[in-house]
Parts: sequence; structure tokens; C-alpha cells
Amino acid sequence: MAVTFAHLPVLAESVLQAFSGLSGLPAGEEAGEGLLLDCTLGGGGHSALLLEAHPRLRLIGLDRDPAARDAAAERLAPFADRATIVAANFAGFTPPAPLVGVLADLGVSSPQLDEPARGFSFRTAGPLDMRMDPESGETAAELIDRLEETELADLIHGFGEERLSRRIARRLVAERPWTGSGRSTADLAYAVAGCFPPKARRGRIHPATRTFQALRIAVNDELGALDRLLREAPDWLVPGGLLAVISFHSLEDRRVKTAFLGDPRLERLTRKPLVAGEEEQQANPRSRSAKLRVAHRRV
Repeated sequence: MAVTFAHLPVLAESVLQAFSGLSGLPAGEEAGEGLLLDCTLGGGGHSALLLEAHPRLRLIGLDRDPAARDAAAERLAPFADRATIVAANFAGFTPPAPLVGVLADLGVSSPQLDEPARGFSFRTAGPLDMRMDPESGETAAELIDRLEETELADLIHGFGEERLSRRIARRLVAERPWTGSGRSTADLAYAVAGCFPPKARRGRIHPATRTFQALRIAVNDELGALDRLLREAPDWLVPGGLLAVISFHSLEDRRVKTAFLGDPRLERLTRKPLVAGEEEQQANPRSRSAKLRVAHRRV
């Protein structure tokens, strides 16, 4: 079953406002009015809004997910050659020209979560995969089988901030192998939930949430990719060029905040992150945890 990527881009109005000054930025001769990089293209929602708002803007959109690229190609077709889609992870990409802006909408998209075959969610049974690029790399099941118990516990604690990480790791190691076992994300969630006392299993947040987050981050090296982006992106920008990052959990947001405060090349434009209003949160529940921080390259 194909992923439709029929989802709403989070913080759309805030992103448009953040990039409202693009037309006044200097740009190289090859860039025309300006070249913008969408590091996490998804279904092309943010890119389409920005291209429509800035008629002379050109854009490069990156995504590892072939389903996302197909959806974005359809969404961005009206903009013809102003939009270029590249199969790439932003951590390993170097833009061909100076940029007036860089946008990154981090984490996993709603369509990926909603598609059981991708293995991101415990709400419906699916394979223990969790790869952004389903054609390469190590799956979540292979990762669980490969790591020593202590390493797995440290991963679940570090990337999931899960206080029961050692108990969970012990359980997952005891139930090896996961690869080729035929067990699903639902089975993994059941094993994790069994590590919690009965009362904690009935809370608002599913007990497997933090473990699934940790495994997904590790499988896709999400924090490593973000660190490289924050380190390299300022050098891609023209003076005054914008760097905007939407994060969805504290591990990401702390990194962005620290980079924007400590990087002498950047000046932050948002002292506090921009968040979704009540209306957007009701229309798009994923937006409830979204935080947008914006900085620009010092002139």
C-alpha cells in the first residue's frame, strides 16, 4: 500500500512569516532571486507554499523516502523547473550555489507513521523496520539483535529519555532474535509495555513511545544528521540568509537552541520557539509538539 503523504505542513503560517523577507536578500547570479533548500521535503507542503509566496524563488528539496519524493513531484509539478527534487539525506548534501534559506522539518511524517508497512508506529502491526529510506540501512530488528544489552539500554535512555531503559533492554535481548521472527511492531510494543507496572500501562502516553522514538532515531542517525546540518548550513547561506528548523522533541530542540545561541555565524530571530495555536493543534494533532526556531547568517 503506497503512502499518500496527504498531510498538512506544520506551522505553515509561521514558516511563511519567517521567510517573508527572502526577496530582499542578496543572491548570486546563478541563484536568480534566490535558491532555497528544503532539507526534509516530505510531500512538498512547505515547499509549495514558499514557491507560491515567492514567484522567482528556486528550490531544491531533499528526501530519502521514494514515496515522499513521488508525492512531492506531483505537488510541485505546477512550479516546473523552479523545483528540483533530490534523493538524498541532508547530512551528506552540499548545495550547488549559495542559499537564501534552509528549512528542515525534522522527524517522521504523519503519512509514514500511518503506514503500517514502514514499521514506525506501534498502533498498528507492521514489520520492525523504521528506516526513512526503506531500500538501505539497518532495520530496527537488526539493530536490536546486534547491540549488546548495555549498548541497547544506553541507546533507549539517551535517545528516548526512558527511565526503564535497562529493564526494557534486558527484555528485548532475552526475546532475541527479532530479525526474521515474524514478530511485528505490536509485538515489540507489547514486550516494552510488559516492563512497566500495570498502572503505568494505562497512562495518556503509551509506554513504548520513548523506546520507539529511540530506535527510530538510531536507525536513521537523526541526531547525527541534525548536528551536521547545524554545523554546515551557516556556511551555505548568503549574508542575511535564513536557517529555520522545526523540531518535535527535546533532544532536537536543545541542539537547535544551543547552535543558534553559540554559533558566531548566526543570529537568532526567535528568542523562544514558535508553536502552533489552538486552532492548528485541533486540526493537526502532530503540530502540538512542533517548535520552530529561526536564525539568520550574520551580515
